[in-house]
Amino acid sequence: MYTPKPIDTSEIKLSQDLLDLTEKIAANVHDVWAVGRISEGWRYGETKDPIAKTTHLLVPYEDLDESEKAYDRNSALETLKLIIKMGYKIEKE
Repeated sequence: MYTPKPIDTSEIKLSQDLLDLTEKIAANVHDVWAVGRISEGWRYGETKDPIAKTTHLLVPYEDLDESEKAYDRNSALETLKLIIKMGYKIEKE
């Protein structure tokens, strides 16, 4: 049985600049996901139907429910924290 073991990043604190970047990454992650779904033949629909390939999530990021945005934000946040924990630096030019 699969037991997820994400790297603990709880001690990593992000600067305000990186916290702001998190939202931009989350929006981009959603757009990349949407492009992939559309290329696979999915389209907007009121409910998710894998047979008809419809989903209510094919909307702009800003139109998603907060719970859906939170999912993308958490992925972005944890990715940034992992990059820092692994010893990399993120600097804005």
